[in-house]
Amino acid sequence: MNKTALHAPTDEVPELELTDEDILDAMQHIPGYLDITMGDFREVYHHAFRHAIDRLMSGLQAQMLMQPVAALSPHMMLDEAARALVASGYKALPVTDAAGRVLGMLTETDFLRRLQADTFLELLLQMIEDSCKVSHRCHETPVSVAMTAPAVTLRAQADFREMTAAFGRHPGRSTPVVDAEGRLLGLLLRKDFLAALDRRVHA
Repeated sequence: MNKTALHAPTDEVPELELTDEDILDAMQHIPGYLDITMGDFREVYHHAFRHAIDRLMSGLQAQMLMQPVAALSPHMMLDEAARALVASGYKALPVTDAAGRVLGMLTETDFLRRLQADTFLELLLQMIEDSCKVSHRCHETPVSVAMTAPAVTLRAQADFREMTAAFGRHPGRSTPVVDAEGRLLGLLLRKDFLAALDRRVHA
């Protein structure tokens, strides 16, 4: 098929796939005779794209972008965890054991799932109809029961491709950064990662 598409492995930036028309138009703008097939043209483009990405993102590591964050305890009840989430300003927080090793992530979606609601508006209606039921679920449910586990984590030295792959493996807005033993070092926000890419591309 000759449709334009985004095509790339999960550990790479999506690469725009060139159509035959794209290639023919480009070749017409180059003076002289080109002894190159469309397949060769695509291969050159592919390698040039990878080289440009590696050049632009060279040296970028997760530890350069991560934010300090206070983790949740797996034994904390959901009502207390909700207050911690609101106070942090994040949409999710890591959950760690006593040694600081990441066990999972508690997200706003986990709250909805546990409270059997698809949206926050639906949850609001549930609270209006039966606030006690919702309250009991939060007071009696520990974080360990509601959290998403295992968490997708990144080592501090994770490079651009590793960060891209990590965000490609889950729909969340953040990923914990850990040391070699899996202990929490910080939180990499998707928005900070994208902002860093934008700065490098337009520098």
